[in-house]
Amino acid sequence: MMESQPLQDPVAEAEPHGAQPAAAGAQPSPAVVPGKEFTRTCKGLVVVLVGGYVLLQLLPSSLDYLAIIPAKTIPFVWTVFTAGYIEQVLPGAIGSSLGLLFCGKDIEPVWGRKEFLKFIILVNSICGVLAFCFAVALYYVTGKESFLVTPLSGFHGCLAGFLVGLKQLLPNLELPMCFFWKIKAKWMPFFVLCFSTIMAFIVPDSINFLPTLLSGMYVSWIYLRYFQRNPLTGLKGDPSDDFSFPSLFPDAMRPVTDPVANLFDRMLCARSRPSELALPVSDPTKASRRRERGERVLEERLAADHAADTEALAQGHSTAED
Repeated sequence: MMESQPLQDPVAEAEPHGAQPAAAGAQPSPAVVPGKEFTRTCKGLVVVLVGGYVLLQLLPSSLDYLAIIPAKTIPFVWTVFTAGYIEQVLPGAIGSSLGLLFCGKDIEPVWGRKEFLKFIILVNSICGVLAFCFAVALYYVTGKESFLVTPLSGFHGCLAGFLVGLKQLLPNLELPMCFFWKIKAKWMPFFVLCFSTIMAFIVPDSINFLPTLLSGMYVSWIYLRYFQRNPLTGLKGDPSDDFSFPSLFPDAMRPVTDPVANLFDRMLCARSRPSELALPVSDPTKASRRRERGERVLEERLAADHAADTEALAQGHSTAED
């Protein structure tokens, strides 16, 4: 199966991640429709996730050396980097694999393989460090030793980051939830946040997953908002209002989210909000063009799928008549 290539902008002058500059006078490459196939990179990462689960079943003691156990993390520092790729239960391995395949086939063609892998490594590593810090903090607050000895691992922090990436690239993409219910990508981070918080109160053990999910979402937003290099402009970040921190939440929560956005902007990024201070982060026009291009490519993909289904149906009728 061929690997999806980085998305080409039919109107922009620059090339996406991983692409070589076009020769002078050459015509821009046509847009490549993402999502038709699972990428080779995602398939390789699925092998890693499934392999990690199989390893735990064959050698249960390996969990001590691969997952974050806060009481042992100081001698086993590398676990903050390996824990993100280790699933302890079969449903987690299956869910993470499916989430990686279906999110990756839309994200990787736009970012390119190098940026996609960089994003995964960055988010998983920072989530591992923050998961350790949260567990130690919860121990000191509650006094429960279970927070120090419970193994922490899983790909869910990176999956939460993928949802933020989909919100940026394809905010109107409808993601199936169950049966006939679908939700737009721009609301998925908030939905997952609410669902995970509720589950933390219903199932006490699930509180161990909540810090990783929250960290994955916020770290991903910070990186995409301020630090990811735009392949079209060569500048960093996406300062558009459609990708501001308050945009992750319903408008009714703006009185709460706006002060939080300002606080974290100054604490973590040492800058005011882009709407208050003009900074060389990125070009809002280019950012809007990138989202519009993503939506246009999505429409082309859906139209191509519909045409393929229609052709297959017509061939079926023809065969039946023969």
